[in-house]
Amino acid sequence: MPMIDIQHISKWYGDFRVLTDCSTSIEKGDVVVVCGPSGSGKSTLIKTVNALEPFQKGNIIVNGVSLKDPKTNLAQFRSHVGMVFQHFELFPHMTVMENLTIAQVKVLGRNLADSQKKALQYLERVGMITHKDKFPGQLSGGQQQRIAIARGLCMDPVCMLFDEPTSALDPEMVGEVLDVMVQLANEGMTMMCVTHEMGFAKKVSNRLIFMDAGEILEDCSTKDFFENIDERHERARIFLDKIQAVH
Repeated sequence: MPMIDIQHISKWYGDFRVLTDCSTSIEKGDVVVVCGPSGSGKSTLIKTVNALEPFQKGNIIVNGVSLKDPKTNLAQFRSHVGMVFQHFELFPHMTVMENLTIAQVKVLGRNLADSQKKALQYLERVGMITHKDKFPGQLSGGQQQRIAIARGLCMDPVCMLFDEPTSALDPEMVGEVLDVMVQLANEGMTMMCVTHEMGFAKKVSNRLIFMDAGEILEDCSTKDFFENIDERHERARIFLDKIQAVH
């Protein structure tokens, strides 16, 4: 059974169709990059995977749990699917440690001592342990995003979803966040990542999904996407040309 199974997902905002019959499956340990032009439905698709965006047609099964099943407890489900957003979504009035322990205590029911131990373990891992008593506003964007990744990991997720995790960062901060993501990928974390960072895609992902206008136009190995460009969909070729021109 795949870790993430997306089956014929369609979604509308009123009369506007944002996703059209999207299907893909992601195996345990896969690192899948979702790319495409702005407005192509990438972020919407990734948000349907942890039920932040409802969908009207199809089904999504993550680690054997069906989102369509009315018995599925969505809050509990989300606690096992790590999500890292473009804008870090940290609580500004809480310290780094409090940001990392609150959901462990309230959602997972862990005691505070165990939650703090887990928080310290992951702060060490993302290189942020010296900042544990600071508030988010005292940290750079790159540091805040590393804290957000650590917070996700504290919940012992079965997979991690990243929605353009570097797009709000200054260029010199992008590397420090990507380094943490590379480390996670190397450790076998199942990851689905919406990003324009094609260097990261080439280096780390084993699959690449290309979307345009709410549809999945390409779903192939990363190697095929970059090396056999003549065989790709015309929209994907245009997108790649533009991205490579910028870099």
